[in-house]
Amino acid sequence: MAGSDATAVPEAGVGDTAGAGDSAPAGPRERRQERERPAPRGGERGGERDDRRRERRSRWYRRDVRWSPYAFIAPFFVFFLAFGLFPLLYTGWASLHRVELTAPTDMEWVGLRNFSRLISDDFFWNALKNTLTIGVLSTVPQLLIALGIAHLLNYRLRGSMFFRVAVLTPYATSVAAATLVFVLLFGRDYGMINWVLGLAGVDPVDWQNGTWTSQLAVSTIVIWRWTGYNALIYLAAMQAIPDDLYESAALDGASRWQQFLHVTVPSLRPTILFTCVVSTIGATQLFGEPLLFNGGAGATGGADHQFQTLGLYLYEQGWVNLHLGRASAIAWTMFLILLVIGAVNWIIARRLRKSA
Repeated sequence: MAGSDATAVPEAGVGDTAGAGDSAPAGPRERRQERERPAPRGGERGGERDDRRRERRSRWYRRDVRWSPYAFIAPFFVFFLAFGLFPLLYTGWASLHRVELTAPTDMEWVGLRNFSRLISDDFFWNALKNTLTIGVLSTVPQLLIALGIAHLLNYRLRGSMFFRVAVLTPYATSVAAATLVFVLLFGRDYGMINWVLGLAGVDPVDWQNGTWTSQLAVSTIVIWRWTGYNALIYLAAMQAIPDDLYESAALDGASRWQQFLHVTVPSLRPTILFTCVVSTIGATQLFGEPLLFNGGAGATGGADHQFQTLGLYLYEQGWVNLHLGRASAIAWTMFLILLVIGAVNWIIARRLRKSA
């Protein structure tokens, strides 16, 4: 019995091993069948869907990189076409016709007659002369003062940020508010300017009715509003000048004034030219200050048109006399004047670059 029991145990073990051997090959075969079995159709569709989604994303990314810059600048061109190019072309077309503001669609072809009438119009030449005079009286002192202020702000001062904001405050002020304040200052009977002159023994000046006095007063308003703006432009240009130039000049024994004349000013030539051109363009388009300086005179610029600018003359012809064709001719004449100014600027800038 013991022997039989001893022999029975190995047989059981062999049987168990055999049973295990019979079941062991079945595992890899089943796994191999599972691998060879086709994947569910839903998985195939999901993978294809993911591939299409990734391809669509890459396509949208390429389009975004390519066309986004154009979309960002598109609003500028849309507004320029609507409020810049179209009015320019329309006024050019209207300048060749006799047309009234009350009936802008009724046009009669006259060719260059509106331009030829300007040549023989004394009021046009008076407005052009006044524009030139006020432009010189306002631009030259304005840029000189701005250059001096920028030179002072270029040094390390306590509260320099406060002074920079302070000089820009007039530029942020409404032209109507600023002009009305200056009208009170230049009043004939109760103005502060005449009060100060009276303390010095000078008789009261009728600022609004004199030719030179009215133009000087209007120029003062322009100087007050735009000096700080130009000063900050000069200040930004000064801070871009290398310090090595000042150190070399100081080692050569140059004083602060000599450094300003021989280092700062030559380095600011392109910026000075830019501000001269921009100020000249602004003086050519001067409108708000002379219009509000003598509100009773309206667009005439004084009783004798003594401070009527081209902008006021255009307004008088188009919106007071309702001659839209003449006003369009004046507008295009001003545009041609600005083109001449731009051409002169280009020639001078080119010569400066060659000399540099």
